[in-house]
Amino acid sequence: MSRQTIGNLACSAGGPDPHAGHKMAGTQGSHDRHAGHSVAMFRDKFWLSFAFTIPVLFWSADIQHWLGYVAPSFPGSKLIPAIFGTLVFLYGGLVFIRAARGELADRRPGMMTLISLAIVVAFGTSLAATFGLFEIDVWWELASLITIMVLGHWLEMRAISQARGALNALAALLPDTAERVIGSETQSVPLSELSVGDIVIVRPGTRVPADGVVVEGAADVDESMITGESTAVPKRVGARVIAGTVSGGGSLRVRVAAIGDQTALSGIMRLVASAQASGSRTQAVADRAAALLFYVAVVSGALTFTYWWLAGDKEHALIRTATVLIIACPHALGLAIPLVIAIATSLGAQNGLLVKNRLALERARTLDTVIFDKTGTLTRGAPTRWGHHCRGEAPRGAAVSCHGFQVATRSRSASPGAGRARLDWWSSSVDREQPHGSPGSQ
Repeated sequence: MSRQTIGNLACSAGGPDPHAGHKMAGTQGSHDRHAGHSVAMFRDKFWLSFAFTIPVLFWSADIQHWLGYVAPSFPGSKLIPAIFGTLVFLYGGLVFIRAARGELADRRPGMMTLISLAIVVAFGTSLAATFGLFEIDVWWELASLITIMVLGHWLEMRAISQARGALNALAALLPDTAERVIGSETQSVPLSELSVGDIVIVRPGTRVPADGVVVEGAADVDESMITGESTAVPKRVGARVIAGTVSGGGSLRVRVAAIGDQTALSGIMRLVASAQASGSRTQAVADRAAALLFYVAVVSGALTFTYWWLAGDKEHALIRTATVLIIACPHALGLAIPLVIAIATSLGAQNGLLVKNRLALERARTLDTVIFDKTGTLTRGAPTRWGHHCRGEAPRGAAVSCHGFQVATRSRSASPGAGRARLDWWSSSVDREQPHGSPGSQ
């Protein structure tokens, strides 16, 4: 499996998203809903929409009345809310309308449909009021609603980007090329050109390019990226090695046994992608609530319009219908769910946690006991010597003391990580316990 293959998988692992309608070409599943979207795009949309929203709020008649101030007046100042409100609608709001079209095409109205209904009604009502059809000022509501929803979308895209970072980190485990043996010569080739049965050389300090079996050489291989065990594993002829692991202290010749989707690393990639695609119960409840609220809003708006129209108050029929549809949009829900996803994903990433299923993460709050089946996953990642014990004292005039003998033995050890453990032991044990001038402290 090449880095390009992993990169493609990383791009397709968009993560859960209540904002339906953003289909990603060539992928499947409900999590591929951010085609062509990026964190930078929504960041720019938010800040520019926020900048456009400020003059809308400042020159809004309702805001001036509530806060008790008077905005500067000059020719055309009354059109400021309409001009900037329209810019916010066209720049920041169209993304939700396109998403709503996707939801309606799938016959699954949700959050995007509800948001789009509110901003379209608010825009139409405000535009009609600007042309004098009736008196109502909701430009500030339109601009602030769109800005808040764009902020929520930006937060969610950041969370998804952080989740994709796990896949990108796995991609970095593979080398760009492999050293393939052809007869008596070696040739550097891209990983995509490797085939099962090829012989590759893995030199000290380099990563294994593909899953295989050692046919020549010996080395200690760091498999912590697979097992979590910090101690390197000795590999001899006949031992299996895994793509992405690091060879140390020796050179290996490996016969390739698995490539592409058949490698262990590829399986881990699929697991990570599946984890990112999993939804949580909170999101599922929010999606169902949004779908239900959409139908409630439409029915309530229709009843409101019908009642006031039949009562003979046509102007208030339009105003109150627009009010019902705008109020029905869940501002807090549209921001809270992405914010929860962003915080949970960020905290997990900071603590090195890979959650296989977000439903399991939600249920984790009820845990009172955790059982670990492999102690290697609980290490600090580097072997250390915590203490020692000497039986008796060295004879007077001996060439080396008990402590010095242990240090010398440790320094000559071929055990993986011996050097690091020896230095830690020397500084923390020998220097502390040996008197100055003794052999063990030299």
